[in-house]
Amino acid sequence: MGSQDEHTDGTGRRALLGAAMFGAGGAVLGLSGTARAAGAGHSGGLKSLPVPTVIGHRGASGYRPEHTFGSYQLALDLGADIVEAGDLVPTRDGHLVCRHEPEIGGTTNVADHPEFAGRRTTKVLDGVSTTGWFTEDFTLAELKTLRAIERIPANRPHNTLYNGRWSIPTFEEVLKWQDEQTRKRGRQVWIYPETKHPTYFRGLGLGLEERVAKLLHRHGKDKRNSPVILQSFEPTSIQRLNKLVDNPLVVLLSAANTRPWDFVEKGDPRTVADLITPKGLREIAGYAQGIGPTLDLVITKKADGSLDKETTLVADAHKVGLILHPYTMRNENPFLPAEYRRGTDADAYGDAFGAFKRYFATGIDGVFTDNADTGVLARADFVNG
Repeated sequence: MGSQDEHTDGTGRRALLGAAMFGAGGAVLGLSGTARAAGAGHSGGLKSLPVPTVIGHRGASGYRPEHTFGSYQLALDLGADIVEAGDLVPTRDGHLVCRHEPEIGGTTNVADHPEFAGRRTTKVLDGVSTTGWFTEDFTLAELKTLRAIERIPANRPHNTLYNGRWSIPTFEEVLKWQDEQTRKRGRQVWIYPETKHPTYFRGLGLGLEERVAKLLHRHGKDKRNSPVILQSFEPTSIQRLNKLVDNPLVVLLSAANTRPWDFVEKGDPRTVADLITPKGLREIAGYAQGIGPTLDLVITKKADGSLDKETTLVADAHKVGLILHPYTMRNENPFLPAEYRRGTDADAYGDAFGAFKRYFATGIDGVFTDNADTGVLARADFVNG
């Protein structure tokens, strides 16, 4: 996903991940007290995590408005090994906050604030015309007057109960929360932040990577074994981070026919399909330790939305020492492969356990899920089945 940028520490880190993949069989039974206790410290880095790893997608967003401390906290309570806290976007005054997108009309109550009515605008975000309110037009103090709301109320009407309860977290608050939770729970809490639209923000003079690195360094969490995995859909963002920090790094991969936005900007013609070839994966392994593919890159889908063929991606990635953390498993019907849907209600649960089992069987190293409790039970079924 960009020019290869071999980190001096890269080989060692990839070896560490190899151990995570091939030696974590015991940690899989991470449900047992002994194996779980083995993961209590973070000195072992990624290899201390149970495999398959259950990653709370934006927290426990199946049950609470995403990217709130309510969502993050619940993900830990439900057994997530890692919490995706958070998607990082900047404020006008250069702070990093956790929102799924810089446009916050759909995830906060900003529309109810008449004092911000004039901030509503239309921008071109990664080639797409987007109308709403954007974090980069607000100071942190202004954003702190807003409250989070449910992003997909049609699928999650029950989550609207919590609208207005939580504010927007900053990345610095997340790093402090991580330490507090690690102390309280007596086990290392892991987080998995993402740099969002890094090329777009760099163009605005709000580069993300340096800000992320500065905060991680300040909190002593920029090491190879630090319990913070960094991810991005833009390979050049991961290459930039590779020069700034020693954390485990993951390149996110969208649909096969798409191009990362940094490639579009610099005229690199390659698509995700090129990046998941053996050659593309070897290049990624030069500066990252893992990939986060959409689940459709692991098992393709037929036109009717049912599962089709298992690809060679898992084997090909493992061959070059990369782990795979695909996204996103959700319990509701519309998000499941067609054969696992039950009934027709948009917010009804389908056979999520069946779908988890099918994806786990491909050999993936973990999965992002909005429903960590379902993922933990599905893993127990899988490793003990």
